[in-house]
Amino acid sequence: MSQNLKNISVVATATVLSRVLGLVREICIAAVFGTSALSSAFVSAFTLPNLFRRLLGEGALTAAFVPTMSHELEHRQRAGAFSLVTKVSSWLLVVTTAVVVVAMVVMASAPALLRLTGDFSLKPAAVERLLLGAQLSVILFPYMIFVCLAAAFSAACQVLGRFAEPALSPVWLNLTIIGALGLGGWWAWGDMARMNLLCAGVLVGGFLQMAVPAAVLWNEGWRPGFDLSPDDRVREIVRLMAPTVIGSAIYLVNISVSRLIGLSLNDQAVSVLNWATRLMELPIGVFAAAISTVVFPLIALHAARADWVKLGEDYHKGLRLVLVLNIPAALGLALLSEPIIRLLFQRGEFHASDTVLMAPILAVYALGLPFLSFTTVALRGFYALKDTATPVRAAALSFIVNIVLSVVLMHWFSTVGLAAASNLAVLVQAWYLQTRLSRKLAGLGFAPLWSNLGKIVVASALMGVVVWGGAKLAARLPLTGKAQDLVIVAGLIPAACGVYGALLWALKIEGREELTALWTRIRRKVGLG
Repeated sequence: MSQNLKNISVVATATVLSRVLGLVREICIAAVFGTSALSSAFVSAFTLPNLFRRLLGEGALTAAFVPTMSHELEHRQRAGAFSLVTKVSSWLLVVTTAVVVVAMVVMASAPALLRLTGDFSLKPAAVERLLLGAQLSVILFPYMIFVCLAAAFSAACQVLGRFAEPALSPVWLNLTIIGALGLGGWWAWGDMARMNLLCAGVLVGGFLQMAVPAAVLWNEGWRPGFDLSPDDRVREIVRLMAPTVIGSAIYLVNISVSRLIGLSLNDQAVSVLNWATRLMELPIGVFAAAISTVVFPLIALHAARADWVKLGEDYHKGLRLVLVLNIPAALGLALLSEPIIRLLFQRGEFHASDTVLMAPILAVYALGLPFLSFTTVALRGFYALKDTATPVRAAALSFIVNIVLSVVLMHWFSTVGLAAASNLAVLVQAWYLQTRLSRKLAGLGFAPLWSNLGKIVVASALMGVVVWGGAKLAARLPLTGKAQDLVIVAGLIPAACGVYGALLWALKIEGREELTALWTRIRRKVGLG
């Protein structure tokens, strides 16, 4: 387990850097564009290639590619594994290029399509936002080619035990976007010129995301090529991908409809929902994604060897780590949502009124963090067993719940209703996945985690009391504005971590030595001790 903890700490540390830079990126976008229609249009336009990336890249491909490449590595060594990488990347290049060309043509035709449909039910401002989003989509869609190839190369690196470089891959995107925004601000061009620079930064960053893991594979002995010849393993990947592509397509439609609902609601909805999601993704990225990234190849190898006992043990260890870290993170983020937003975002074109709008959205989103993190690991359980059909049914159920509740709740709670609908949909998805997984393999049931979950909830609740009380006391200090927020955030978060850790130790949580070792490794890697 020590090697697994080392890999988790490597991925978590690299992800800390990428997520922090991603947050800085979003802060810069907020400062430059605020919650304007242009900002919401960019978020919607950037969402589309990212969703197709999940459709053809990280989601479906990774789910099918990791178990198959693990099998090749186990039985045909590196030669067979590298041959598979070449064939998969060749097919991926052809398919993604075709999708990008079609998408760019469709988006470029958006004005003509709207005229043909003659839809006058939308307000002029909403139509303008939709057209602006389509215009930016034409520029941003080529990003999809780079990140889909990056997903394949990163998955191959993980199978080979190289976790750091793929985890650092998003850093290059964040750095190029921050650089582009800085360049636009320095030259003080108009908003549209700054937006074009931002889009250029996205494309350059996407190329670097692909190039870095490709360079790692080169150092491991792989040489790029173009090979579309028939192969049983490629057919197996396509067969395994098919249900996941359908599930990802459902997810794509789900998010796209949610974004369209947000765009039709007001100028601010899409932007504040996106930034609240980004803040929530920090603990997900650092912990849930790191743990699932390391656990997935491990349980896939156990499945390839038909070692169901070890598969169950490592699956439960992954789930336990996710719950231990994300339940208190969710509560703390919900309780401190307003000072966190003021401290990080409230500057430039992002005003106090935007903080008031975003704080309850972040609080609601944060409460869904444990379920989203749980789902991240549960999906890996199905993929390791080469079951890609059940996640499709889970995605379809989540889609129905999300759309129905979004339409209902937005009339009562506006943008907050959209966040609540998303949370409830993820909750239903997590429940569905775990019940089906335990039926598929009894050793993957949730029963071994109940006692630990009770201890986590008790420790988190007591920690929440400390955070709430500390925030009340800090509000009485003779400080105002950002100084007060800094004291609350910088003081209470470390204190809460200390209280929570002590409570877990006192309650004798299972695997506490592993948690201590993981925390020590992360602290050393980020220079805190």
